Amino acid sequence: MINNAIPLRIAGIGYSVPETVVTNEDLTKLYDTSDEWIYTRTGIKERRLVSGNEDALSLGVDAAKKALDKSGLKPDDIELIIVASSAPPQLYPAIGCRIQTALNIPNNIPAFDITAACSGLIYALSIARGYIASGMYKNILLVATDNNSRLLDWSDRSCSILFGDGAGAMVVTASDDGVDDIISLDIRADGSIGDIIQLNLQGKNCPLVEQREESNQYIQMNGKEVYRFVARVLPEYVENLIANANMKAEDIDYLIPHQANLRIIQAVQERLGYANEKVVTNIEKYGNTSAASIPLALVEGVEKGKVKLGATAILTGFGAGMTWGGCIVRLREGIC
Repeated sequence: MINNAIPLRIAGIGYSVPETVVTNEDLTKLYDTSDEWIYTRTGIKERRLVSGNEDALSLGVDAAKKALDKSGLKPDDIELIIVASSAPPQLYPAIGCRIQTALNIPNNIPAFDITAACSGLIYALSIARGYIASGMYKNILLVATDNNSRLLDWSDRSCSILFGDGAGAMVVTASDDGVDDIISLDIRADGSIGDIIQLNLQGKNCPLVEQREESNQYIQMNGKEVYRFVARVLPEYVENLIANANMKAEDIDYLIPHQANLRIIQAVQERLGYANEKVVTNIEKYGNTSAASIPLALVEGVEKGKVKLGATAILTGFGAGMTWGGCIVRLREGIC
């Protein structure tokens, strides 16, 4: 952090998911599978999917409004919008610009998107932290939103069973009491193994030049390699995150991980020696909602009484890139 850095306060968090529920039993209409087969491998029972004209933009706007409401700020107070999305409805205009318009923010504030897949919210929080610490901006809206279901090959059982659609949002601001809600934050990437999760863009070369080789236009994932990578890297990474903050595992009230696979979450839980009540999961109901999964799990955990605010939590995610990141945060009363 910069010398004399301005501390950051998490002011409000919200989430949004589609109304439509697709269960494991529903998926048996598409291919040979069963509820037991999916659940034992992933921990997923059902997921929410966009229907009709719903998309990552509409979900993101809804989540942003909820986060703003909890923060006590008005849209006019926001000075910067950062959106993390790896499965947007369109590449441009940026979802950030579309959300700016949807919220009727008149001040021509900057808005942009980033792509760090399921680590997107942590990456966006890292960027916002730097802006606030420097004094460049005071009030920043972060949105993580994806409509992965539109980019799946629904005949590919191995990949399509995993994903759901959703959005999460967080309003962060300069702390007015001198307390920094970010105790520790770290982001990383290893591009040398990036091809284990990928999504190719459509498009053809100009007719006057040699044509490119056609490629698969759906989300592709080598599930075994992803699992091996995460099982090898994430447990030790989270341990180091705690140690580098001069804390111990028992100092953390909750672990709120990216909801990708229940077995992966359990591997980290076992490494830290955490009881079930300290680990927040809702993958059973929503599947992998990409960068939205952390705020979704956090806010729903508060709504259901599983998470008590006035606590300290680890937020950690990993995704295509390969990217990963984590932060230890203070969760104040009233943020969601």
